[in-house]
Order: sequence, then structure tokens, then C-alpha cells
Amino acid sequence: MGLYGRSRQQVQTDYCFQSGWKETVWLVDGRTTPRGPINVALPESNREMQDIDSRLRHMDELGIDVQVLYPTVFLAPLTNRAEIEAALCRSYNRWLADIYRKADRRLPWIAMLPLMTMETTIEEIAFAKANGACGLFTRGIVNNRLLSDPYFYPLYQEASRLGLPVCVHAATGDFEWIDLFQRESGFSQFKLPVLIAFHTIVYKEIPQKFPALRFGFIEVKAQWVPYLIHELSRRIKERGKSFNQNIMRDNRLYVACQTDDDLLYIVKYAGEDSLVIGTDYGHSDTSAEIEALRKLRHNSEMSPSVLDKILYDNSRALYGLDV
Repeated sequence: MGLYGRSRQQVQTDYCFQSGWKETVWLVDGRTTPRGPINVALPESNREMQDIDSRLRHMDELGIDVQVLYPTVFLAPLTNRAEIEAALCRSYNRWLADIYRKADRRLPWIAMLPLMTMETTIEEIAFAKANGACGLFTRGIVNNRLLSDPYFYPLYQEASRLGLPVCVHAATGDFEWIDLFQRESGFSQFKLPVLIAFHTIVYKEIPQKFPALRFGFIEVKAQWVPYLIHELSRRIKERGKSFNQNIMRDNRLYVACQTDDDLLYIVKYAGEDSLVIGTDYGHSDTSAEIEALRKLRHNSEMSPSVLDKILYDNSRALYGLDV
């Protein structure tokens, strides 16, 4: 469904649940993990991908042609045992691959990676690429490592080779971090690691080391982008290096915005080519907005050409979609 009469598809960053549980927590390897706030106004069959045809019909009603599915259960670490992590990721990825096949390519997905074992991670990337995945999920902090750590270089190399973006979702992969902020609102537990990842990836020049690699920063709004770019500019100049004002475009960095972001201000720093949007389908939290795409279309402050980019062009570029 083309924006402003243009015959091309909308692309949306979105999120899904793994089906089969009725409890309010997940129990994995002896640990409990909250399932998160669920939007009970949406049918469970839609939220949890039990009825794919119904999900697709609702997408049609919302004016969405393509949803990119992200996981929910993996937003916090589930185990510290590599073999269990690998089994969970394999199970999840094969479930999403089956959904993709049944959904006529309208539900591409983001693959989970068993990052405790890089060899197994590379195997899962190959499976993901061959079965409808359009990106690779990671948390902003993984097993007490920042994403600038050379440990992740094999992941970046393979992602570059296969044309898959590395997508840093609101989440954390460190038990100590989760425990430290357990009584906090959730911002520090899940949102802050994404900002840390953005900063360290740019500051440590990871995009220059992997010049074909794309990064997405998902479900953290975009209001922080001007601050971090300003902060990075000062730090990079202090190192005696020049700072490129088109840092996001030239480094292939994309951020998922929301309709209540000050987009005119953000675009001054991020540029027109680096923002995408989603609805957080199935959730009821600070990132959830089921009518986000329709609402953004009617943003009178933004030019139609910039809205087109946010709703279509930028998502297509981030995920490498042929739609």
C-alpha cells in the first residue's frame, strides 16, 4: 500500500512472541523471566502467531504489507550454559522460518544467535539467511562484553558477507546488569545498553573495520540520537580526528523512531536516510503504538519525501528487503 498513492509497500519493524505458554513468566534453565506487558486488546492468536492468516488480515487493516519480526523472550539472558542457549536459538529460528514460509514472505524475521559459541553462531547465520531472516539480533551488552569487542568480529564478517544487518534491540545479555537495575523502571535494564552499543560501535570505528555492515538500533525511540552524535563529535575531535556530520548515513546506522519523537530535530542530526518505525505489535509498553504507521503518515511537520523514507526506503535499505 503506497504512501501518498505510490504503488509500493510499507515496511515495518515489529515484534512477536513465541507461542505455547500461558503463564506470566518464562521458566528456562531454572530461571524465571517476565513475559512483558501484553496487549490483551489484540487476539492471542495474532500476538503469538497461532493464526498466521489472521495476523496477515490485521496487517492489511493497518495498512502494513511487511512486518519484520523481533523476539520478545530473548530480551533478557535466559541461561549461562552454551548448549541450552544454542538449543533455544535453533528452536526459535526454525519456528520463525516456518512462519515465514506460511506467510508468503510478508513476515521476514530477525534471527537469534547463540553468541556464547561463535562457531554455532556462524552456523545459525547460514540457516537464517537461507530461510527468510533479514537481520541478526543482539543485545547491547552480551555476556559482559561490549559490541566493540573483537570477539564479535567473526559475526560482523559473516553478516557483511551475507548482507544481513546486526540489529541491537532494547535488551541486555548480562545477568549482573539485570540484577543491578532490577528495581528500576526498565530503562537502564533494557534501553540504556542500546545507547552504549551505539556509542562504542561508532567510537571504536567498527563500521570502518566492516565497510559493508549495517547496524539497526531498535525500540529505544530516537530522541537520544542528537545527544550521542554531539557527544561523539567532541570525543572524536579530542582524539585529533575529523568528525563526519553524516555519521549515521556514512556508517550505515539506522534507528527506530516513534511518532512522539521530535522528528524535525532528530533529522537534523540523523539525516533523512537513517530512521525506521514500528508498532511493537503485541505489547503494551512505552514502545507500543499499533497505529504508528498511519499516525506518522499524517505528520504535517515532515515532508512527504522524508515520510516515505521512514515508512519504506530506510527499512528496505536496513533489512535488505526486495519489496
